[in-house]
Amino acid sequence: MKKYFLSFSAAAFIAIGALMTPDVLRSQTADNRELFDPNALGEWTHAGDANWSVMDGVMQATKGNGYLVSKKQYTDFELRAEIWVDEKANSGIFIRCQDPQRPSTKTGYEVNIFDERPDPSFGTGAIVNVASVSPMPKAGGKWNVMEITAKGSQFTVVLNGVTTVNKAEDKTFASGYIGLQYGAGIVKFRKIEIKPI
Repeated sequence: MKKYFLSFSAAAFIAIGALMTPDVLRSQTADNRELFDPNALGEWTHAGDANWSVMDGVMQATKGNGYLVSKKQYTDFELRAEIWVDEKANSGIFIRCQDPQRPSTKTGYEVNIFDERPDPSFGTGAIVNVASVSPMPKAGGKWNVMEITAKGSQFTVVLNGVTTVNKAEDKTFASGYIGLQYGAGIVKFRKIEIKPI
């Protein structure tokens, strides 16, 4: 009986695997939406006076103070972004922003990218005023991958494969815009994807 069950299970597994053609496998990730056009800022609007531009497939800013804000609002999602900052940079990804003209920690959540923040507990990898990080990782001088999951009142942040925020809870903001911050230094973004969940 056990041998029969194992044989049946193995056969079923092989049959299912045979059905998983490349097209099927691709369709499982088809709901990932690219938020970055390497030739334009089409998915984003400006807030503030940062000098955002697109060059060599990268969105970047080097002076001013401001944001790129998504044209759409998002509720529950997985977001993945590749970010390059210098050591002096002050940046971050704002999520569930209520006011697209003035993203802030009073109107949304800030997932920080700020290696030299005076209070490092809410520096790089933290969600400001919601979930601290210790020890704080450093993002300056290299490309980083930041993954943010927002599901209901629960948030997880992974930076370069290391979980910096693990299922933090906050119910203040349920939905809103996404904002990419420029505050200081050199800040670059590329390959920004979002998957509603």
